[in-house]
Amino acid sequence: MHFLYPAFLFALLTLAIPIIVHLFNFRRYKKVLFSNVQFLKEVQEQQASRRNLKERLILASRLLALLFLVLAFARPYIAGKSQGNPGKQQAVSVFVDNSSSMQTLNREGTLLDEAKQKAKQIAAAYSINDRFQLLTLDFEGKHQRMLNRTEFDDAVDAVKISPRSRDINQIVARQQSLLNMQAGAPKHSYIISDFQKNIKGSSSGVNPGYPVSLVQLKANALPNVAVDSVWMLSATHRPNESEKIVVRLKNYADKPAEKIPLRLLINGVQKAIGSFTIGARSSQNDTLSFSGLQGGWQRGEIQLQDNPVTFDNKFYFTFKVNYKLPVLLINGGIPNKYLRALFAADAFFEPKEVIDGNVDYAGLNAWPLIVVSDIKTVSAGLAQQLKTYVSKGGTLLVFPSADADISSYKAFLQPMGAAYPEVLKTEATKVSALNLHNVVFKSIFESIPNNPDLPVVKKYYSLNAGRAPGEYLMRMQAGQTFWQGSAFAKGRVYVAAVALNEDFSNLPVHALFVPVMFRIALLSGHDQPLFYTLGSNDPIETVPLQSTEKQMVKLVKGNGTIIPDVRQQEGSTMLYFPEQLAEAGTYELRKQDSTAAVLAFNDNRTESDLSYLTRAGLENLLPKNAVVLSGNKLNDESIAGVANSGLQLWKLCIILALVFLAAETLLIRYYKTNKTSIWQTRDTN
Repeated sequence: MHFLYPAFLFALLTLAIPIIVHLFNFRRYKKVLFSNVQFLKEVQEQQASRRNLKERLILASRLLALLFLVLAFARPYIAGKSQGNPGKQQAVSVFVDNSSSMQTLNREGTLLDEAKQKAKQIAAAYSINDRFQLLTLDFEGKHQRMLNRTEFDDAVDAVKISPRSRDINQIVARQQSLLNMQAGAPKHSYIISDFQKNIKGSSSGVNPGYPVSLVQLKANALPNVAVDSVWMLSATHRPNESEKIVVRLKNYADKPAEKIPLRLLINGVQKAIGSFTIGARSSQNDTLSFSGLQGGWQRGEIQLQDNPVTFDNKFYFTFKVNYKLPVLLINGGIPNKYLRALFAADAFFEPKEVIDGNVDYAGLNAWPLIVVSDIKTVSAGLAQQLKTYVSKGGTLLVFPSADADISSYKAFLQPMGAAYPEVLKTEATKVSALNLHNVVFKSIFESIPNNPDLPVVKKYYSLNAGRAPGEYLMRMQAGQTFWQGSAFAKGRVYVAAVALNEDFSNLPVHALFVPVMFRIALLSGHDQPLFYTLGSNDPIETVPLQSTEKQMVKLVKGNGTIIPDVRQQEGSTMLYFPEQLAEAGTYELRKQDSTAAVLAFNDNRTESDLSYLTRAGLENLLPKNAVVLSGNKLNDESIAGVANSGLQLWKLCIILALVFLAAETLLIRYYKTNKTSIWQTRDTN
């Protein structure tokens, strides 16, 4: 047998007090005068014997009651078979899930309130000398230290909902990083969560090497519909023009969601409404149209009416309506008259012409569209910079020169997986087909005639299709590609088989040239995403900014201000946000008093799926040293038990102390010593 608090055994010295009282009976006897006590001799001897037995039984009851009371404070236990370090200070890590799904209500209030109560209950089941770590999804630095029980309870009270989401392996690895620093101490970790299916993760489980208890809190099964994502059909937005936004709704319940009301607000003004029915466990895309926007940054919000789960009923996004669309025209020394006339026809476009040897590489990201034409040899430096530009989301249009250096174009376009010219063909042909399924041709034609007038080709470069997935825009009679578009990283590349002059084809003066070029321009751009997800550690690429001590870059929402870490990487400005960014909504990115951008942040939508792991699923999360505990049946035995400090005996000691105290009371009250017989000696004389 071992003791958690052996220092209390010094209190056994108090057992001497009832012994001393028994040996030195401090009760004073009253003197009674009697004429002759000879005939009472036998009575006195009988009473003394009964009184001595009673007093010894009372003494034994007092001693045993006091003994077991002292032992109860010393917390005796019998070490279990796996108890390697009995009586040592233990290191205990407790993870409290504070994800958005923990706002779900149950009989105890919210799941987070119940999780806090269970965390305190776990700490109370351990010794007062043991040390505890509190861990949440925020992985804060202050949670990477051991606390006493009082500090732990205070830290638990301060836990709030977090937008972050992590899997079980990340949580266990974080607990392990601190517990492994507690050399020689018995270790145990607890994970308190509702255990949504998204906590499972994709990587294989870790083996921490110490017991892990999974405490699952039961939530009420609730239906839930959320906005999963949104995107605009046009990459470039013009003032007062019609816009279309696609909203993806997802039903996470096992039954259909019927007539879910939805509202679209732009800058606080309602622009569209709808009501949608979504099948069980399915998603649905719906398109909303709106117009009447002025130039500048637009703050959008999608609102759902979906009770009782409300934490994901709002979805924020932002975009910018441009007054002008800048276009960079790179040529070989002579400006292309057709391109100049094309972009001069609409005041919305703002073209700038530059010779290939004078390109400002650092400023390429500022151009949504770059058109390369009439360059005989593409230099390696320009090719590399244009590749970087496309990879970051830019759109590149390439028209080869009439006397193009084929090898330089191959070295330029092949690394992007785009089509590239191989051989100059002088045979006459004609464009015979348009790819009407390509996004470029959507909304260009009101109707397609049976025999459309398509461009005539006099000579052309045969195009190698490249290795990137691409689609032709136009195709010639023998099946050769006349104009092809392909994706590369975040951007797109469009390559034509002809030079942009009438010696090759009548494309520059054909009726299709203007709408196709305008359509590509309006689809171009590498604007920032419509929204970002809270809790992600990925940096955000934004407009070129420089942060100094006097001109600090700030993220502002209402009265709150967050200062990001600003870094320049490969000509781009990257923002790294601190842990304080935890509230969904729209934020202004400011430098001094000017607004550089408006960013929207939403909660992680993985929390919207209120599907939970079964007990069998939990048992497969971690190795065999993991124990699954039900939050409804959590008690001291299931928390501590044999795994922590063996078979607990302190409750038995308290029961025995009470039993002997009761025995003492019964002896004093019911054990009588004055019921005796008196014999009188008769005189026979």
